[in-house]
Amino acid sequence: MRIQDLKIALIGPLPPPSGGMANQTRQLAGLLAQEGIGVELVQVNAPYRPRWIGQIKGLRAVFRLLPYFIHLWRASSRADLFHIMANSGWSWHLFAAPAIWIAKIKKIPVVVNYRGGEAESFLTRALRWVKPSLERTDILIVPSGFLQEVFGRFGFTTTIVPNVINLTRFSPRMPSSNSAQWPHILVARNLEPIYDNTSALRAFRIVKDRLPSARMTIAGSGPERAALEGLARVLNIDTAVHFTGRVENEHMPELYRSADVMINPSLADNMPISVLEALASGVPIVSTNVGGVPFLVEDGRTALLIPPGDPQAMAQALIQVLTTPDLARRLSEAGLASVQQYTWQCVRERLFGVYAQLCTIETAQTSAESP
Repeated sequence: MRIQDLKIALIGPLPPPSGGMANQTRQLAGLLAQEGIGVELVQVNAPYRPRWIGQIKGLRAVFRLLPYFIHLWRASSRADLFHIMANSGWSWHLFAAPAIWIAKIKKIPVVVNYRGGEAESFLTRALRWVKPSLERTDILIVPSGFLQEVFGRFGFTTTIVPNVINLTRFSPRMPSSNSAQWPHILVARNLEPIYDNTSALRAFRIVKDRLPSARMTIAGSGPERAALEGLARVLNIDTAVHFTGRVENEHMPELYRSADVMINPSLADNMPISVLEALASGVPIVSTNVGGVPFLVEDGRTALLIPPGDPQAMAQALIQVLTTPDLARRLSEAGLASVQQYTWQCVRERLFGVYAQLCTIETAQTSAESP
């Protein structure tokens, strides 16, 4: 069977809200379709019908899961393989694991595309529940060497297929010529505890003491918004900090082009799309040195890496980038060069190699079962 003859059920979330896995699912569906591959999207976060069901806890889970299971079962009758976008926690138990078991019942090969910086803690506490499903996965792919090491420690073999960045959407930033608008610091993570926007705000307070015209944009949505806005007022930086709320993916390139530096303050991470997008936009990056980040960028060459939860170190790194033009230029140029390895032209060969291997597996199984 040719790769282009495959019918793939791609299972994962779609925006909204915009997030790394949702954006990658949507992008991968489009890229595969452009290659002539038949793709059926099975959305794990489909809108509630009727919409008011989404306000009722417990009942809303039934109204989401039942249509999802029905769609999975029907897709299994049409697909040659399942490609499952998976993450930790309840997302695994409710969406990924059932897809694996349905595929096995219907004798369909399974690719699990696992992502998420909290994989180690999840596997540590839930291995007895996760292992039976993983053992029934034909190929487990991960986007980084970091996750490959994590799964290796639990005895699972993985294949690295990186995230994809569409370089046609991003272009290098133009330095600001308006001193009243300089510098512009960007945070592009959702407002959740794991992303530690609190430290970013505290670091910005220190930067603003040194660079009074500094301003910050926090692009994302989440449950911590009210608390973070309150902290900005307490720190007396609220007039210089803009909380955008949810930003649609198509508007992100403009935000990156307006930034003089980006902060990634997360406490745990894998292969953050926001870092890839900043690299593709030529924006210097200051990031916490956690999870898969050091597999993605190199300290002092393509980014400055700092300890997590350390606003003072974060502020010092930001000031260093903003007051040292040669350093900012070197980080920008090296980042633009390094991001080329994440284009579809490079990633497609790895992914198609996985699909080709699955086709071989399917043929071998069919031959073995024939009388």
